[in-house]
Amino acid sequence: MVDSITVEVIHHRLISAAKEMMRNLMRTSYSTIVYEIRDFGLGIYDTEGDLLAEAPGLSIFTRSNDYALKNAIDFVGRENIEPGDVILLNYPYWSSAHTLDVAAFAPIFHDGTLVGFTAARIHWLDLKQKDAGYVLDSTDMHQEGIFFPCTKIVKRGELQQDIVNIIKFNSRFADRTVGDMLAQVSACVTGARRVEEIVERFGRDDFLAAGAEIAEHGEKLARAGLATLPKGTWSAVDYVDDDGVELDRLVKMACTVTISDEEMVVDWSESDDQVSGPINLPYGMTMALSSLICKALTTSDTPATAGNFRPLRIIAPEGNLMHATPPAPTFTLWTGLLAGEVILKALAQGMPDRIPACSGGDVCTMMGLGMDSRTGRPWLEATNEAVGFGGHAGGDGENGIMHLTESGCRNNPVEVLEVKSPMLIEEYSLRPDSGGPGQYRGGLGITRRYKFLEPSSAITLVKKTKTRPWGMEGGDDGENCHMILRPDTEREAVVGGVYEAMAADEVLVNNSGGGGGWGPAFERDPEAVLRDVREGYVTVASARRDYGVAIDEATLELDLAGTSELRSS
Repeated sequence: MVDSITVEVIHHRLISAAKEMMRNLMRTSYSTIVYEIRDFGLGIYDTEGDLLAEAPGLSIFTRSNDYALKNAIDFVGRENIEPGDVILLNYPYWSSAHTLDVAAFAPIFHDGTLVGFTAARIHWLDLKQKDAGYVLDSTDMHQEGIFFPCTKIVKRGELQQDIVNIIKFNSRFADRTVGDMLAQVSACVTGARRVEEIVERFGRDDFLAAGAEIAEHGEKLARAGLATLPKGTWSAVDYVDDDGVELDRLVKMACTVTISDEEMVVDWSESDDQVSGPINLPYGMTMALSSLICKALTTSDTPATAGNFRPLRIIAPEGNLMHATPPAPTFTLWTGLLAGEVILKALAQGMPDRIPACSGGDVCTMMGLGMDSRTGRPWLEATNEAVGFGGHAGGDGENGIMHLTESGCRNNPVEVLEVKSPMLIEEYSLRPDSGGPGQYRGGLGITRRYKFLEPSSAITLVKKTKTRPWGMEGGDDGENCHMILRPDTEREAVVGGVYEAMAADEVLVNNSGGGGGWGPAFERDPEAVLRDVREGYVTVASARRDYGVAIDEATLELDLAGTSELRSS
């Protein structure tokens, strides 16, 4: 039996190896989506495909890789996995994501014996899907790009140039796609080498025993966290704007959460059946988003391991929105970005002191693409926008931070976007009055205004524009996310998810959502409201209307008598 000190040393060396994988990937990748936004998930796994250590990235990818790796092991067969191999997988129903979120795996051997795997999943720019950039209205998986069903891109240490050529000749952005793929392979190989060094240092038996102990300890921590949670069953519903095909139909996400002494069960059975458009979720993504919430509630202050998720059980029947089956389209994974807050909405009924009101509720992605006359080459850049977080029992929601499904990610800086694309960012600011009024105010969303300097295409990825971020305990809803095309013109349009041709000098405004408020707004301290007005978070009109606080618009001084009259009436 390995001693606890050795286990801890091995665990932290594995975490260090995972972070080196991340640094390697970010320093060698070609696309800002990878090295700026951090649209990746990577880690180190045991021989069964269970997580030992990870590095920060797209948080919703944490368990997506587990699910994908287990499927890859089953499909390829252990006997066919050899030293020096790197395997690609992007078949959505096995890989947990859409075709452009490609997973790569490398086995780790020591003296001819398999001791684990490394994995890295990143967003590729293009794989011959029907539309450049992103697909919003596919009706069949075969419109969503080419599949790699556990394909060896590296075989016994040799890069398979025929597979590279398939990628190269099936991508509209060949150099960046191939470059990112090679960076991904490099990250996996780097991680494998570091783990081999750890095994050599501590011995194979102690390394494998330490891996089992890391998982066992993770489970103990999760069960201790579970024991502190209220017990009961709660249900909630929220909606995706549309499926991208039937644009006038809201799509239901419904979950029932049960917490007992033994487990946490998240049941998605009452959600809509899978739909015509591409918002259906592969089961692995449903598992990942449910695990993210479980992790946040039970072991938020410790590194993720497979053991953290043993007390979690997820129910999603095949053919359900949350468990897509072939050939259902899955490209627009926005259901997976919205559904986590449905779990929180259910849990808020049983633990209002621990759960915040809804955040801005969406990732609010804007993607631009076209031909850049400066270089004569095609361009594609994107960024996700920060949102306001919900007010909570302990205070106001935070302004403008990345959505909970992307807690390890960043947005694309203004300077990078302007250098890499023919776009000018004319405004980047907080949205006044976007946070839901409450005793504790919701955080503010963001406004970013893009001017296209050349004819281009804009893809807007927002799926929570028809419902608002919910408040709690009497708090009001926040303002929702939306995009505005060509503001202040005859062609102005407020939209959610669209693929739109933009002429030179036309403008797109991305307004991200504010968080919901917590508690009755008229119970907010008038001095806090005054401070919000002076900071520009709340307008004088909103202070009066929503909070019952009178503030002199000229002097920005509090009118106590006027406030008393407003609140008493």
